[in-house]
Amino acid sequence: MRRDQKYTAFLGLHTGDSAFVMPNPWDAGSARVLAAEGFGALATTSAGAAVTQGLRDGAESMTRAAILSNAAEIVTATDLPVSADLEDGFGLAPETCAKTIAMAAEVGLIGGSLEDATGGEDGGIMDMGLAVERIAAAAEAAKAHQFVLTARAENYLHGRPDLKDTIARLQAFEAAGADVLYAPGLPDLDAIRAVCSEVGKPVNVVMGLRPPFFTVQELSEAGVKRVSVGGSLARLAYGAVQQAMRAVLQDGEFAYADKAMPGTELMGLMRAAPTTRA
Repeated sequence: MRRDQKYTAFLGLHTGDSAFVMPNPWDAGSARVLAAEGFGALATTSAGAAVTQGLRDGAESMTRAAILSNAAEIVTATDLPVSADLEDGFGLAPETCAKTIAMAAEVGLIGGSLEDATGGEDGGIMDMGLAVERIAAAAEAAKAHQFVLTARAENYLHGRPDLKDTIARLQAFEAAGADVLYAPGLPDLDAIRAVCSEVGKPVNVVMGLRPPFFTVQELSEAGVKRVSVGGSLARLAYGAVQQAMRAVLQDGEFAYADKAMPGTELMGLMRAAPTTRA
């Protein structure tokens, strides 16, 4: 599928009557497994990318090059549109955010999200003016590259449960040119409904981060257009490995293998080996 076709298809997913689910693989193999299930688009996960390298999640852990390398592998693994978790844009300056969007498009990404958190150990939320300038610069770059820009308001992930400010930020990001709006960690359906009713662009909600876990139908009825799952699938996979090996150590049993995906099925979803092994 050509880039323009992926771009059009991805935008179209946001216009349906109900929300679509965009799962988050953490590498090429998990991307192929998810693509085979029939999803219309995929998204990367910074947490998943970090743990594959034995690192903690966070902009201070993964470089832009590492994030884009992981994203490129996921892009080439399937023919689906892929949107990336681009952290804080890998720099505070608006021009850095614009460059990150351009670089993301160059590796084949059709979309990506930018946070308004400063990152680092102290966390923190950016000044509204700077946050809007960053989204405006990123939006200009996105329009030049057929790229769907998601703007994130991070209040609820950084100890600031301020719905009024969150909505104000999302409205400002919308005015600055963002295509999709996202406030991870909203506490309940009332908050989600309030966000969706106060903005004019599609809203993404993450499930699997922490309870409560709403259904796709409930989220659709609240006005949500897109549902992602963040790093929860990677945590699920690592958790399954942890539990299986604990049982081996504690009980000497290998019953976990009964629940594993059959090798023939898994290999059938992967690409064929290269013709040369040099």
